[in-house]
Amino acid sequence: MRVVMKFGGTSVGSADAIRHVARIVADSHREHEVVVVVSAMNAPDLRTTDTLIAAAKAAAAGNGEATGEVAPRLLDLHLRAAAELASPEECAALEPELRAMLAYLSNLSHSIAVLGELTPRALDLFSGLGERLNARLIAAALRSAGLAAEAVDATRLIVTDEHYGSASPLMDETRATSRAVLEPMLAQKIVPVVTGFIGATKAGVPTTLGRGGSDYTCGILGAVLEAKEVWFWKEVDGVLTANPKVVPEARTLPRLSYNEMGEMAYYGANVLHPKTVRPLVQAKIPIRIRNTFNPAHPGTIINGADMPGTARAVTAINDASLITVGGPGMLGLTGVAARIFGAVARVGANTLLITQASSEQSVCLAVPRAEAAAAVTALRAELAGDLSSHNVEHVEVLDQVVIIAVVGSGMRGTPGIAGRVFGALGNVGINIIAIAQGSTENNISLVVAASDGDAAVRAIHHSFDL
Repeated sequence: MRVVMKFGGTSVGSADAIRHVARIVADSHREHEVVVVVSAMNAPDLRTTDTLIAAAKAAAAGNGEATGEVAPRLLDLHLRAAAELASPEECAALEPELRAMLAYLSNLSHSIAVLGELTPRALDLFSGLGERLNARLIAAALRSAGLAAEAVDATRLIVTDEHYGSASPLMDETRATSRAVLEPMLAQKIVPVVTGFIGATKAGVPTTLGRGGSDYTCGILGAVLEAKEVWFWKEVDGVLTANPKVVPEARTLPRLSYNEMGEMAYYGANVLHPKTVRPLVQAKIPIRIRNTFNPAHPGTIINGADMPGTARAVTAINDASLITVGGPGMLGLTGVAARIFGAVARVGANTLLITQASSEQSVCLAVPRAEAAAAVTALRAELAGDLSSHNVEHVEVLDQVVIIAVVGSGMRGTPGIAGRVFGALGNVGINIIAIAQGSTENNISLVVAASDGDAAVRAIHHSFDL
């Protein structure tokens, strides 16, 4: 069967890690058509993408030598790994190619320093270089291990709009270009090693896909190539029922539905972001999350089927703040909710949770703690007239709270779930500050004090015997 698999930064962060990757790809290639998507190297002392972005910003501030100063370190990182993984012939061919790419960016740094401006388009060139370097290194390692492999820049495959820094794929064009490039390679049993995170406009200008971009690359290619499954290789055995640092007895979930994945990702679990795998969800292609360093473990499979049982997992968002807008004059005050959320959106604050009593006398919303001050300022400005007339009495903020989410598609229509959650917290003396539940019943969310967050997760996890 055809499999698209993605290896993240930690999975390709060292020569030893890439050696694991090579074994996994070789084993998979015996049975399947394999397309590999890779991130940039994330060594403990040198995070490639972060280093390149910092150099680009330093150039904009006037240091035209910024990239030239870090280029030798980046070159050394990749060539040292190559020396452990690849044949002398492969290393000899790889070095000038990597040097040329780094030299190009060094020259670009000088131009940016002269202009004193770093455009989003130029920043995308810097941001995507790590993947291009690493794809060539890993392809060389695979060839040295006896596999036919070829590095492929996703600028040849993924056609995007011109929204630099967070581009969106044009799927029809991407389907045509990806199949034209990759399917002949697969027919010849060549393993394409594709750069994650990057694409290009119709005019061929490089772009990046934004947060989670390498996962997004994998999702896009899995969909357009009509893969039977898509595998995301990480450093965990799959999706866990809770954070094991908080709940040591947390276990790997063998299966999740797409809906459960989305709920858990939103609320802080180490799960794929819904945006990055949307093409796979739409195409109903199964997703597996597996461990690069424990490949014998089956991991977690994610597909469209709702799972039996009730709650499946407990996740948490830390460092949140709860803002309450309230007053008796809000009863029947037309449009006040729209004004509240509009004010918060205008300052770029991300609303994590919303709850409103049926009396309409208060609206609560949770936002990341770092965004709370700006949100409160915007709300007080928007509602200044209502505050002076006492239609709105207060805009208050609780600074340190945790949002707990209890997730499970099997909770839908099952009586007593909320009672078990609230009872579990009551038994250990934890006060619930706010509660929210969507009509899908896949998720019960509640807000507790930051000091109670870990205990709340443990109590709920134990109550449902997860």
